[in-house]
Amino acid sequence: MARLLQAPPKFHLSEWDIANKMQCASTESQKSRSERMIAESRRLRDEIEKTTQKTQSDVNKKIEQRRDEIKFWKQELDNKLEQIVHETEVLLTFKTRLEKALESCKEPLDVAQKCLLSRQRRAGIDLVHDEVEQELVKEAEVLQGVIALLERTLEQTNEQISFVSPEDWIDFSNMNVEKAEKQRNNSLALRALIDGILSQTASDMRKQRETVNVVFRNRVKEVKDAKNKLETLLAMVMDETASQERNIAALKKAIADKEGPVKVAQTRLEARNHRPNVELCYDTVQYRLTSEVQEITKNIQRLKDTLAQAETELKALSRRQLSLEEEIQVKENTLYIDEVLCMQMRESVSINNF
Repeated sequence: MARLLQAPPKFHLSEWDIANKMQCASTESQKSRSERMIAESRRLRDEIEKTTQKTQSDVNKKIEQRRDEIKFWKQELDNKLEQIVHETEVLLTFKTRLEKALESCKEPLDVAQKCLLSRQRRAGIDLVHDEVEQELVKEAEVLQGVIALLERTLEQTNEQISFVSPEDWIDFSNMNVEKAEKQRNNSLALRALIDGILSQTASDMRKQRETVNVVFRNRVKEVKDAKNKLETLLAMVMDETASQERNIAALKKAIADKEGPVKVAQTRLEARNHRPNVELCYDTVQYRLTSEVQEITKNIQRLKDTLAQAETELKALSRRQLSLEEEIQVKENTLYIDEVLCMQMRESVSINNF
């Protein structure tokens, strides 16, 4: 109990002095560390502020640059989009031209084929593989080739219009701008190709159409000339037939005219055969009567032979007349087919530029 109430130990004055000095020293040291920390903090804040400002400035600059780039590419895309829209509209116009040109080929081809079919109805020797038929076949081939070429070009145009559709280019970047320019150039080249094809095919069709028309006109003239010659020959045959008929009538009359004299001569001879006795002799009269009968009989036979020949010639003339009339009918049929059917059909055909 006595220990519990014992007074705490007392320090020496030197200890107290040291303790106070240590407190001062510690305080000063702490103060210095604090001041350094404050100074370091200020420097750090200044440094970070500068860094932050610099970074923000750089970021703002980058953002501005990016914004300018985006504006540039947006303008480029807007320009390309406008060009693509315009090019699409123009290409659609060219597509329409192709479709019209393709449609316009149907009538000429139909007419050419109908002409070929109609000319199969020519008759006889006129059913000939002439220059008109050769050129009609060539015309049909030219038209079929043009149709095939226009169909391929139309298909290519449809594909190109898919390539340059404005909807495909709205969100495109630099790469797509270049691609759009490439497709626009392809479209320009295709338009030039279409122009050339439409011009050349129209020229080819017009040239072949005129060639066929020329050979048709020439052939019609040839057939008309041949028909005129046949008609001249027919007139000649008919004149000759009339002459031969008159000749036959004259021969028949001559034969009839000789029947009286021969009967008279024969009657005289018969009568003189009844002369009595020595009077029944072969005298000059008997000789002349006999000679007369023989002569007239011989002449009648000659007339009959000539009549037979004349009638044979008349039959031959009739056959020739029939043959000429049939051939003239053939020529008339050919002229109807070529000049009326075919050439009038062809007048409705026009080859236009599209």
